[in-house]
Amino acid sequence: MTIPQRLRDFADDLTAIRRDLHQHPELGFEEVRTSGIVAQHLRDFGIEVTTGIGKTGVVGVLKGNRPGRTIGLRADMDALPIDEQTNLPYASKTPGVMHACGHDAHTAILLGTARYLAETRDFAGTAVFIFQPAEEGLGGARAMIAEGLFERFPCDEIYGLHNSPYTEPGKIGVRPGKAMAGANFFDIEITAKGCHAATPHNGIDSIVIASALVQQLQSIVARNVPAHEKVVLSVTQMHAGSAYNVLPEVATLAGTVRYFDRDQAEMVTQRMQDLCDGMARSYGVEISLAMRNVFDVLENDPEMSQALYEAAQGLVGEDAFLHDSQVMGSEDFADMLQVVRGAHCTIGHSGSVPLHNPGFVLDDALLPLGAALMARMVETRGGA
Repeated sequence: MTIPQRLRDFADDLTAIRRDLHQHPELGFEEVRTSGIVAQHLRDFGIEVTTGIGKTGVVGVLKGNRPGRTIGLRADMDALPIDEQTNLPYASKTPGVMHACGHDAHTAILLGTARYLAETRDFAGTAVFIFQPAEEGLGGARAMIAEGLFERFPCDEIYGLHNSPYTEPGKIGVRPGKAMAGANFFDIEITAKGCHAATPHNGIDSIVIASALVQQLQSIVARNVPAHEKVVLSVTQMHAGSAYNVLPEVATLAGTVRYFDRDQAEMVTQRMQDLCDGMARSYGVEISLAMRNVFDVLENDPEMSQALYEAAQGLVGEDAFLHDSQVMGSEDFADMLQVVRGAHCTIGHSGSVPLHNPGFVLDDALLPLGAALMARMVETRGGA
């Protein structure tokens, strides 16, 4: 592994930043402390800083020592509404909020890249460091784009990364083309007829209807989606009632649909609507379905994927790989890739606890490697 010595020299600083952010996690669009720390570090590095893009987003701009192209690098900053259960000495001090997806590491990595490039200045063109809020389903990328991110800071290419406890430490994986699924979120509200639980014949039970509807929804992928297509429909929430002796008037369901083909996603939405309408007629109740797109399909540009792969090879040799597998998880960096060509990769690290788990622990050893990879993209692509 050929990480520049200067990055190795301040690896402990990156760990300290990451663990401080871990102790003080903030949810999407609430990253006030985090964005303040990011902005201050960038200023300390001598980098031009703009704040408040997408509410709490931060952008840093650094010019190299010769003319060239503009390369964007992106990191996400938000945490999750999870109560941490790691017992780490630097565990979250905010009840119910945790960096269970490693966005604290992504932020520290990009700060490390910015520091290294600001010190060396040995690259052509311009580096744009994008610190994005609200990746976890709240539309942070779209918010920054809507507020003129790429009009104000035009980029020729853009790159991002994500930590991965699912692959071996130090392995960097890139998938050209469609790499991560698009995502819709849905909400279903069933309005029935409440009554006393001792006399159910006087009402219409919203819980029975909701339970039946969950079963029906799970038949859509199995019986309507071609076997060669990748679609997942998951009901993740069911809410109804607040008393032991009342059949509730209203029950709600919520969940997500993941897909790689938009036509399939539209078909699934229509089938869900058909089932809701049919169930409403059958039981004599009202059922509403609200579907909203949250993430686009993340599609890596083939040329940019190859460039990212070659940069990874220069750092980790055979531990860099191009793979064919697609991930059903989603990532709103996809929305930036809809505007600017680029690519996204994963970096493996030690640990067996999955992402979005209250026991997730990130391996700080990946910080200098991630920073080196992002720096390499600026150094190799700015003059391309």
